[in-house]
Amino acid sequence: MCMTLIAWSTTATDNGYVAPDAFSSADIICHRGAKNAKGHAKVKAGDQIYIKWTNWPESHKGPAIDMLASCDKETLKFFKIDEVGLVKAGNPGTYGSDELIANDNGWLVQIPENIKAGAYVLRHQIIALHGGFQEDGAQNYPQCFNLEIEGSGTEQPKGILGTELYKPDDKGIKFDIYSNPTSYAIPGPALTKGAVEVTQGKLAEKSQGTPTTDYDSGSDSGSGSGSAAPATPSKTEAPVAGTPAAAPVETSSAAQEPSTPVQTSAPATPKPAKTGCKSKRSSKKARRHARDLMN
Repeated sequence: MCMTLIAWSTTATDNGYVAPDAFSSADIICHRGAKNAKGHAKVKAGDQIYIKWTNWPESHKGPAIDMLASCDKETLKFFKIDEVGLVKAGNPGTYGSDELIANDNGWLVQIPENIKAGAYVLRHQIIALHGGFQEDGAQNYPQCFNLEIEGSGTEQPKGILGTELYKPDDKGIKFDIYSNPTSYAIPGPALTKGAVEVTQGKLAEKSQGTPTTDYDSGSDSGSGSGSAAPATPSKTEAPVAGTPAAAPVETSSAAQEPSTPVQTSAPATPKPAKTGCKSKRSSKKARRHARDLMN
């Protein structure tokens, strides 16, 4: 059976992360050595998407962040559509990552209804702060997915280059969760106009879809470059054996799980890590309810 993915592959087969000293590299965009997927999922503005992780360690506390970048330009520029940081104060407190764990290691994000139709990259990220009290200690786990958003919206947020989203000394990056904090400044840009806070919950129904042909839409690397898709499609291809991260899934399910982060004791000494854009895509039918990006 021919299968395709909407999730970018990465070289982080060790379940590693991207450290703050790599914020200026392409690795922070879609993870280490990221390569664009050959498929995409069709969604409607206002739809909810369910992103399923294989597992998330309880000790890896930190914010969950979601961004979009339009593929209509040569360079990906991200704008934030969702964020959950400190939920309940304490030592170390409750964060977005804890809500993800309670939600069966899954995360719901809603596409703003006002977003202009087109090809986009969805960037989902968790920042583990168990080592954030020390220099270069925050662990960043980004993962990207290709979407084709449909709708009548007109909003076109400008966005920020992926390599300029964060700085190592940002308050939300170098942060001590063990100091009993009562507030937390989520790093990155402010939420875009029309962003909707979603009450986390388990997915009730999977969307159905059919595989179609793929087509090019830009660069393959994590440099953040990309362009509009040409009109001529090419045949769908089966994924190459040995593709990093989680196992591929059918186009009808439309995605790949982000890798499981390494379990480390808190606090732990972090190690730096390194990551890439092009859109070969295949479509799927979408309905206006949360859609599973997993098997």
